[in-house]
Amino acid sequence: MEQMLVDWLKEYGYIVLFVWSMAEGETGLIMAGILSHTGDMNLPTAILVAGLGGFVGDQIWYYVGRYNKSYVHKEFKAHKRKFAKARLLLRKYGMWLIFVQRFLYGLRTIIPIAIGVSGYDNKKFAIVNFFSAFIWASLTIIPAYIFGEELLGVIKWAKAHWYISVMFLAIVFGGIWYYGKKMDK
Repeated sequence: MEQMLVDWLKEYGYIVLFVWSMAEGETGLIMAGILSHTGDMNLPTAILVAGLGGFVGDQIWYYVGRYNKSYVHKEFKAHKRKFAKARLLLRKYGMWLIFVQRFLYGLRTIIPIAIGVSGYDNKKFAIVNFFSAFIWASLTIIPAYIFGEELLGVIKWAKAHWYISVMFLAIVFGGIWYYGKKMDK
């Protein structure tokens, strides 16, 4: 099973990376960096594909907000606080928010939707989003490429000590969940 997954990633890696990058993608970008390190992917191509995926994904979310305001208000009622926070951040920081939004955990999808709902200029959004996506891809993939051997060692260790890995992940995800609940208050 594991070998089949590795073979699948090697064969369809760029497609998977593009889709994964559209939908949040940091784990996929790290995997692309490791696969580039091992020679199973090309580093510049991985950055290009991930950057395009991130750009396309945020453009889709922006246009969902821009042209479906009533749907957004209805479907995202539970996220009213995050939308309000995104609007305040947009007023305060303008285009810089677009640039850094993909690095803000828990707000990466909400911010482009909120920017679309706010009526922010679509050309300005697209330009800043484009450059931001490629910087995000580079800042995530290149370190994984450079430290590929160390990351592979961590993965090998985690595989051998799966019970410690499960406890560690439970603590990390528990902390993220707690932090997210704290941010919603």
